[in-house]
Amino acid sequence: MHGKAIRVLELSKILDMLKKHASCSLGAGKIAKLEPAVSLEEVVSRQERTNEGVKVLRLKGQAPLGGIRDIRPAVKRSEIGGMLNPEELLDIATTIYGGRRFKRFVEGMIEDGIEVPVLGMIVAEIDPLQDLEQDITYAIDDNGKVSDDASPALKTIRQHLRTLESRVREKLESYIRSSSYQKMLSDAIVTIRNDRFVLPVKQEYRGSFGGMVHDQSSSGATLFIEPEAIVAMNNQVREEKAKETREIERILRELSAKTGEHAQELLLNVEQLAEVDFIFAKARFAAQLKATSPIVNDKGYIKLRSGRHPLLDQETVVPISVELGGDFQSLVITGPNTGGKTVTLKTIGLLSLMAQCGLHIPAEEESEMAVFESIYADIGDEQSIEQSLSTFSSHMVNIVEILKHVNRDSLVLFDELGAGTDPQEGAALAISILDYAFARGARIVATTHYSELKAYAYNRDGVMNASVEFDVQTLRPTYRLLVGVPGRSNAFEISKRLGLEPKIIDSARAQISDEDNQIDNMIRSLEDNQKRAEQEMAEAREIRKEAEKLKADLENELEKLESQKVRIFEKAREEAEFAVAEAQETAEEVIRELRELQKSGGTIKEHRLIEAKKKLENAVPEKKSKAQPKSTKKANTDFAPGEEVKVLTFGQKGFIVEKVSSKEYQVQIGIMKMNVAASALEKVKQEKVKPEPRSFVKLSGGGGNTRPELDLRGKRFEDAMIEVDRYLDEAVMAGFHQVSIIHGKGTGALRSGVQDLLKNHRSVKSTRMGEAGEGGGGVTVAVLK
Repeated sequence: MHGKAIRVLELSKILDMLKKHASCSLGAGKIAKLEPAVSLEEVVSRQERTNEGVKVLRLKGQAPLGGIRDIRPAVKRSEIGGMLNPEELLDIATTIYGGRRFKRFVEGMIEDGIEVPVLGMIVAEIDPLQDLEQDITYAIDDNGKVSDDASPALKTIRQHLRTLESRVREKLESYIRSSSYQKMLSDAIVTIRNDRFVLPVKQEYRGSFGGMVHDQSSSGATLFIEPEAIVAMNNQVREEKAKETREIERILRELSAKTGEHAQELLLNVEQLAEVDFIFAKARFAAQLKATSPIVNDKGYIKLRSGRHPLLDQETVVPISVELGGDFQSLVITGPNTGGKTVTLKTIGLLSLMAQCGLHIPAEEESEMAVFESIYADIGDEQSIEQSLSTFSSHMVNIVEILKHVNRDSLVLFDELGAGTDPQEGAALAISILDYAFARGARIVATTHYSELKAYAYNRDGVMNASVEFDVQTLRPTYRLLVGVPGRSNAFEISKRLGLEPKIIDSARAQISDEDNQIDNMIRSLEDNQKRAEQEMAEAREIRKEAEKLKADLENELEKLESQKVRIFEKAREEAEFAVAEAQETAEEVIRELRELQKSGGTIKEHRLIEAKKKLENAVPEKKSKAQPKSTKKANTDFAPGEEVKVLTFGQKGFIVEKVSSKEYQVQIGIMKMNVAASALEKVKQEKVKPEPRSFVKLSGGGGNTRPELDLRGKRFEDAMIEVDRYLDEAVMAGFHQVSIIHGKGTGALRSGVQDLLKNHRSVKSTRMGEAGEGGGGVTVAVLK
């Protein structure tokens, strides 16, 4: 790709804008190295990655990338045996956790049926490294300090150190409390100099204390003295601190060695996370520009639909629509200065570079961009003072270099071709240059104000005229591109609007040849026709919108009717269930009466059975006459003795006693036996016994130190989200049923973030705000599953 074109088209400004959307230096580093790809396969792959990032942001709102750091220097140092400091180790732990968290995020989307093949392949390469993370976080606290629990030896040393320091302070405070010493002290405090506890003593009482002088105030009036009575105690404190330093160094070397053992996995994780950050930076940038994914091809075909220059104000910039490489491969744009010709040229070139970088472009859907092997641009005043070249010479040096390399896989952009020299010679030279580049097969967009080039497109196949519109009424350009219409000078109309005498204008017109006047009239006619066509197209779009709205309204009405239909069926179902329930209640009452009669020793007469059967038959809900669809499934009428069945006539369950005939079985319902037709029986499916859910057990080593509350006050938003996610895992392992997240009231951003995370967390059953005794609006209580 031609470096000068990249510079002139200002791709670097686009990359600077893109960097602002990177979550960390990993993504920013990839953006800094980004260059346009020149193969179709690579550009398609880049666009697919950006598409996937946009899809995730559309469905999920954001991607969890907090806590990820560029840990590569620290990891490489640990690989060669270097010792890492606590902050570096903590960055490694948070990066491991951030990678694992994002991996879970993507795997969750895949489980939900969301297709993210690119991200799926990336997270498959991320190693969880949970053991290394736990080793680091167990030894180093959130403030980057080695914790007491990092080793039993360190815990013992620090306990002993605190005891010694407490004794030294008590001894020194006895001096402060003593009335005989108080007048000798500059201030009633215990302070530290050279890592030793001292007292601030007035200069004149130096001999009353003895011991060692470690420092003095700037005025010399106060000496910081270590009394002789505590020298030995301070020496013990120094010895314990030396032991503490040695033990901390041993712990850090051990953790650094473990990090070095996993250096390759960590570096691979960082590489994958850098690509993830890069993908989502492009996705967020696309959202900012309201950009879309272009269709890409290697045929040299461009179809830009309402394309906008990304460096201009997106609210006021006038979009352009243009095609190139289809019916014509060369576009010549004419029109007045400051009319937007150069902006059009830069828009086509810059959007081509963005597409080949894998970025979405600010244009409407279905825009199509070509993948060019090289893009050349000769734009702006390139006058070189060092080389003492004129504007024309400077442009010509650049054009000569372009024409040496141009081919059918090139896009060439010429701004004001042939300017800076005699108009007649400049126009002839411009035509020859365009012919040469055209013959080499390049795609060309050129701007000019030479009238000779207006006729150029009419005399050559594959070349199309275009112009930028100028509003004579307001004397301002509209910046709209009119393809197929050459530009006209509008000099006479502008002069007339500005008040020039009509006689002067008429005299000027008389000096223009009839042929030029006819051309000018033809161009005016073309402009009018195009405006009329665009107006009719706009009206057609409005009619289409109204038709689509009418269609949407009819679909809504149909949906309401369907909903009403569902409600009616639901009501009918509820009524049927109520009727069946009444029937079942009646049946149970009959069976209960028969059982009571049997218990009392009475004999069940035949007429009682007939009455009971009649009562059951009357209890069956009446069926409304309705044509039932014929079942294609053959009913099972083969039953074995002892098999549980449901008697459809009564809605009761019973057991097969024996087979009476091919169409009839004797069934026992409670204490009652009766003959029932096989067609009125249905087998009862045996329900599978569900296993009892496993209960969580509090692990002796995992969550022993976990508290039922987490205080997030004073923490950064992204770090707080990571800490909540990690804390919930620990709380579940610790067996807590309910936890409190203290986020404070503040602006409400932290509270909203915590509540959104809790609602979507797999381990949280429900949430509520804290009550008056629990912290009120500054606390969210989560009930765990």
